[in-house]
Amino acid sequence: MRRTLTLTTALGLLASPGFADVNLLSWGGAYGNSHVQAYVRPFEAETGIKVTVSDADNPATPIKAMVEAGNVSADVASVEYADAVRLCDEGLLEPIDPAILTPAPDGTPAADDFIPGAITECFIGTDVYSMVLTYDDSKFPEAKPTTPADFFDTAKFPGKRTMRKGAKFNLELALMADGVPAAQVYEVLGTPDGVERAFKKLEAIKKDVIWWEAGAQPPQLLADGEVTMAYAFNGRIFSAAQQEGKPFKIIWDAQIYEMEGWVIPKGAPNAADAMKFITYSTSTAPQARAAEFISYGPPRKSAAATVGNIEGTDVPMGPNLPTFEANMTNALASNLDFWVDHDAELNERFISWLAN
Repeated sequence: MRRTLTLTTALGLLASPGFADVNLLSWGGAYGNSHVQAYVRPFEAETGIKVTVSDADNPATPIKAMVEAGNVSADVASVEYADAVRLCDEGLLEPIDPAILTPAPDGTPAADDFIPGAITECFIGTDVYSMVLTYDDSKFPEAKPTTPADFFDTAKFPGKRTMRKGAKFNLELALMADGVPAAQVYEVLGTPDGVERAFKKLEAIKKDVIWWEAGAQPPQLLADGEVTMAYAFNGRIFSAAQQEGKPFKIIWDAQIYEMEGWVIPKGAPNAADAMKFITYSTSTAPQARAAEFISYGPPRKSAAATVGNIEGTDVPMGPNLPTFEANMTNALASNLDFWVDHDAELNERFISWLAN
């Protein structure tokens, strides 16, 4: 579903003459709400520049379409890292000068305050998220699933599963479930035999999988009882459990984490104000604030150190973040260069496999 939310300026500030709205394309749901609460509203209050927020299942898709059609309506968008690199390589994004980024409160330059990979030619990271295994605790009153292998064991842990419709994440998970150590996953997946091995493992549960395309679907499928286990964005599951009281448990073992961040489409009508929005929203305080609304870790070290409690509670958010030390024990960093190089061919293979 697409929704458009126009947010007016706060604290009585008026947009200066000539200011146009910044049109922001986000993902909706709890994640989109974190953007609105931590970035959009305070940015409007501070600058008087209005921000109009629209949602897409994956903003990279409409960005590519609108730039190629020469009809660009979005000024800034939230996309996954691999999509940002691909769109940038295709000349569909504006370059972003790192000089616009603010230093940390202690004066540390932004380039040193962001984790490696968070700043590229056309992309500034906003959060570290992960794909995690999760289950409905009420469906397994005795033995609990704890590993990727358990996700594939429908005899011991019965019920339908839901997984993202695509090759990325699923192939890595399949290999880990088949016994490949996290540190060797991309080495194995980079070979024809490794790809065959991953698809063979997926084949074992293919008939038991409901494939999702929008991030809001897995928690809904779990809540409706259509599936007992899901492979989903950690923030969506966290929000369903925290805000709605759903009996969902996250399995951090073998989480696959990567970054999302801001890009500016080539030909964005309000690129200058979009740059101001990026400067504001990637500074330390807003980054830390966003993580209090949804359990995605800030890519700025100064922000990660200052994340407080879960919004509206006295419960620390830290243990719910992918980057929390205990959650990183057997984590896999998504190999972004691998997916930039192989996304098209492996997705084509995945779609063909799914159709047969």
